[in-house]
Amino acid sequence: MILATDLDGTFLGGSNHHKEQLYSIIRENEDFRLIFVTGRGVESVLPLLNDPVIPRPDYIICDVGATVLDGHTLEPVQPIQNSIETKWPGKEPVMRLLEDVKGIRLQAVPQQRRCSFFYDDDRIKEKVGRLEKELDCDIILSANKFLDVLPAGVNKGSTLQQLCDLLRVPEQEVLVAGDTLNDLSLYGIGFKGVVVGEAEPALTEATNRLNGVFHADSAGAGGILEALNFYEDFKSFYQKKSVPKKVSNESTQLVMLYHRFPFETVEENGKLIRRAPKSPNGILPTLTNFFKTNRPGLWIAWQERQEKDQQTENFYIDEELYPNLQASPVLMDKADIDIFYKLFSKEAFWPAIFSFIEKVQFNHEHWEHYLKINRLFAEKAAAEAEPNAMVWIHDYNLWMVPGYLRQLRPDLTIGFFHHTAFPAANTFNIIPWRAEIIGSLLQCDYISFHIPRYVENFVDVVNSLMPVKVTETVSCAPRFLTYSTAMGIGAMTREIDTGRRKVRLGANPVGVHVDYIKELMQKEETQQMIAELKKSTSGKKTIISIERLDYVKGPLEKIKAFGQFLDEHPALHGKVELINICTPPAKGMKIYEQVQHELEQAIGQINGRYSRIDWVPIHFFFRSFSFEEVLAYYAISDVAWITPLRDGLNLVAKEYIAVQGQNPESEGALVLSEFAGASVEMPDAILTNPYDNKSMMESLLRALVMNKQERQIRMQRLYQNVSHYNIEFWADEFMDELKKSGV
Repeated sequence: MILATDLDGTFLGGSNHHKEQLYSIIRENEDFRLIFVTGRGVESVLPLLNDPVIPRPDYIICDVGATVLDGHTLEPVQPIQNSIETKWPGKEPVMRLLEDVKGIRLQAVPQQRRCSFFYDDDRIKEKVGRLEKELDCDIILSANKFLDVLPAGVNKGSTLQQLCDLLRVPEQEVLVAGDTLNDLSLYGIGFKGVVVGEAEPALTEATNRLNGVFHADSAGAGGILEALNFYEDFKSFYQKKSVPKKVSNESTQLVMLYHRFPFETVEENGKLIRRAPKSPNGILPTLTNFFKTNRPGLWIAWQERQEKDQQTENFYIDEELYPNLQASPVLMDKADIDIFYKLFSKEAFWPAIFSFIEKVQFNHEHWEHYLKINRLFAEKAAAEAEPNAMVWIHDYNLWMVPGYLRQLRPDLTIGFFHHTAFPAANTFNIIPWRAEIIGSLLQCDYISFHIPRYVENFVDVVNSLMPVKVTETVSCAPRFLTYSTAMGIGAMTREIDTGRRKVRLGANPVGVHVDYIKELMQKEETQQMIAELKKSTSGKKTIISIERLDYVKGPLEKIKAFGQFLDEHPALHGKVELINICTPPAKGMKIYEQVQHELEQAIGQINGRYSRIDWVPIHFFFRSFSFEEVLAYYAISDVAWITPLRDGLNLVAKEYIAVQGQNPESEGALVLSEFAGASVEMPDAILTNPYDNKSMMESLLRALVMNKQERQIRMQRLYQNVSHYNIEFWADEFMDELKKSGV
């Protein structure tokens, strides 16, 4: 069976609940084929194909019948398209003949093999016959304002007939649906028909006398549902499907989708036990804090399958601390994890996100695997979430979850937070699946990024793929820097209207756990470490640099800049030293092996050239440190030199401030890359361009020679910022925005 339907006012019209019912029926019935029959041009139809909630059509008839495409390949359907092409004189001859006709003006819309106009003078109706004869074309008037010039004998109905003949589909197996007069050609030619409620009166009147036309009461998709129930041949597809919808009562449940659980599974005495992670990542404990009250919660994350009969049911994370929070594992084999997380995400998305397009590798088989994993997450959330629950999805690994989840649970309020950067359109659009990703993200109620620049990059990407309307903007000042740094921007989009839903956008930079850092700093063991480190660095200016081994962080560029700094400032030999702590990536990340080799070679060359018996310019540590050790290094360092080539935010800079700022007498200075997202939050940091060695050396020298008073003033102002916009502020701000977006 085939549904051949107009779009605006018909398939895309009516109540959301009716649309969800109809779309679900089509998606779930493989024998039910869908054809879009629309006056839109191809370009205007393409965005619909990437909306995961709207079923993908098998065929597309657009341009009022002048274009016919395969809905999956978007290739023209031949020989139908060629026969239409031979009847079209071309745009220029049509425009020449109509340029002097009064009362019409060209529609500025994408179109092929037709010319579309607005008309506001009813006398044009008297001229139609003459114009048709002179052009050897057909002219269709609709809605008392639209005029379409088409190839002779070509319209929605004629093209649909040819397509059905080509497909060898009997007329009685086709249901056509429309709502305006330019749909008239679909009726009275043998197909079953429905004119949906609230249709153009002229269409209703014209079809009243035709056989095989059902006039529905409900508008849009609701009218099509009525027709499915009315026609015996289509009744088997009609079902009063239960689609969850918003109800008046508000759910307090929060469903968290993250790439890992807020605990570690370790083996002790031959048994697997769960314990709080040792990672200094303050995000996990902050997110779990939402469940210390009576809020019901579910935390969904992947877990490596250890054995065939491993537990798949939900379990309490810590029933005493979080009595209403359960973990819901998505079990994955090690091979699945390697492809999903360590291989595909890091080879396809990671370099694109951070604008390293020369490192991008796309694998379409791995993309299908990525889709499978994202669907598993969405299905888990759909099955477990209460009606009207809030869902918080984290990061690019789960980009496709919102699209699947909105199909399954339209009642949910969905929020998404990007922990990474988000690139400009000319970079993001190299991703082959860009339209699918954006289509999925636009199913969210609220999408958040670290800084306004990433919000605007996202909006630019959306605008490159579909027409959207910006419905709200805000100034970025005073919270964020505007035009004084590379990542600054003056205004930020807060809401866009896609035509099918409104999506709220925001900038919510992650903070650090300031109180936890203060608590660790007061521990006796931490103070002992600080005292020992001060002894070994006594008499020298200490520069600290901490990053994960990743080309994005620019570790090699920084080392080379430091080598040049030593070349140009021999008076500082023996007086400054760089402590470079480089955390190894997860096992199996082969993409970083070359970076490690080049980095170690460059450090060896510099130390070999400058080292003395009492001085080594670079202390390089390629291992993980405990958080207490990291804090001790922050405490004894005169300068933090944080210079990523790109970074979504950079929490190392904030951690350094959280340590140094506790002491009003602190003289620490922060040198921060302009291309770290955190740069737009920190007007009192010394900003540097990591792509320019001159800038890198000058900013480092400035930090080393800055007078004590300026150092202290800058650090205290930075500390005020970091203390206020801490990790709790980030989480609360996101949740407040998500609640408002779901109303």
